[in-house]
Amino acid sequence: MARPRKISDEGLLAAAGRAIGRYGPGFTLAQVANEAGVAVGTVAGRFGSKQNLLLAMMAVAAGSVGQRMRAAASGLDPVAAIVAAALVITDGLDDPATVSNHLGQLGVDLADPALRGGFAELRASVRSVLAELFAAAELAGAPPPAQAARVVAALAQGALMDWALEPRDGIAEVLKADVEAVLTAWR
Repeated sequence: MARPRKISDEGLLAAAGRAIGRYGPGFTLAQVANEAGVAVGTVAGRFGSKQNLLLAMMAVAAGSVGQRMRAAASGLDPVAAIVAAALVITDGLDDPATVSNHLGQLGVDLADPALRGGFAELRASVRSVLAELFAAAELAGAPPPAQAARVVAALAQGALMDWALEPRDGIAEVLKADVEAVLTAWR
């Protein structure tokens, strides 16, 4: 009979996110295990390697970001829906050092073809939802929905980097103001 799991895969992935935020791209499976309150063998047994852990994190993020964006946009007027959906990427980000460490991990991820592919899936999910929302908004001055989605997604990614380098206010407030400025210009 197998022993019951002390922690779910989702719990381990959340611990990995915290470890990345705390230690940056040099994080270890032992640090993930410490964050989760389990033995390193638990993490290694479930994911096998740091790369597999990162791939699992990206797959879960790519699978859930669209749902979270749609939920944030639900019931709002079309312009507010775009803003709310874009702000989803700031969920849980309130410490510039944590954001810097995640951006550092992104740099490492982009150098690895498999991880780069996982990140591409995540970005495609974000752009897809934004394109749907732009199509519904029918902003007269906006570029075609797919292009508008790329612009806002790039703006969001750039805002995170700028904020990590020079934090001012909260990242959600900064990104909201930036997205609203673009949308105002496209009305």
